[in-house]
Amino acid sequence: MAKFMIRIATPADCADILRLIKELASYENMANAVKLTEKGFFTLIFFVADLLEDGFGEHPCYHCLIAEVPKEDQAPNGYTVVGFAMYYFTYDPWIGKMIYLEDFYVMEPYRGFGIGSEMLKRISQIAIQNRCCSMHFLVVGWNTASIEYYTRRGALDLSKQEGWHLFKFSKESLIKLASEE
Repeated sequence: MAKFMIRIATPADCADILRLIKELASYENMANAVKLTEKGFFTLIFFVADLLEDGFGEHPCYHCLIAEVPKEDQAPNGYTVVGFAMYYFTYDPWIGKMIYLEDFYVMEPYRGFGIGSEMLKRISQIAIQNRCCSMHFLVVGWNTASIEYYTRRGALDLSKQEGWHLFKFSKESLIKLASEE
């Protein structure tokens, strides 16, 4: 494979980010769980997040790296987006500032060429530059290839190491909790 490029996402990348989010969700057998749109919309109860506003608005909720490879036909922009890494900064009162890797994905035909390793390296550099003490992320339990990928690079499985359980309050639960007296 030819060269690839890792760069910071721009607002123009939202369509490709959404495409890759949907592809990752499909890979994880959760395609129906994606409610996100590029521009957002209201449903009866839920506001569906807006990639453009949430990542590139006045108060960005996430940051994103993009992996590109040259297009075979050398179209006007010359590159095809083949991977992304979405992350944000958070804080743990026990250990301090952290970076959270929300999604990390490289399209299957482009795996094994160092794209994922380079994105992970870039996120690690961003974490260090921002004085983060660690990076946290989730991996679905059946995805042994990803688990092995991360553990080979030094990641610890906290579910085994520390016995933590992941919990979630749904939007309905949040509404209920918020309205309790």
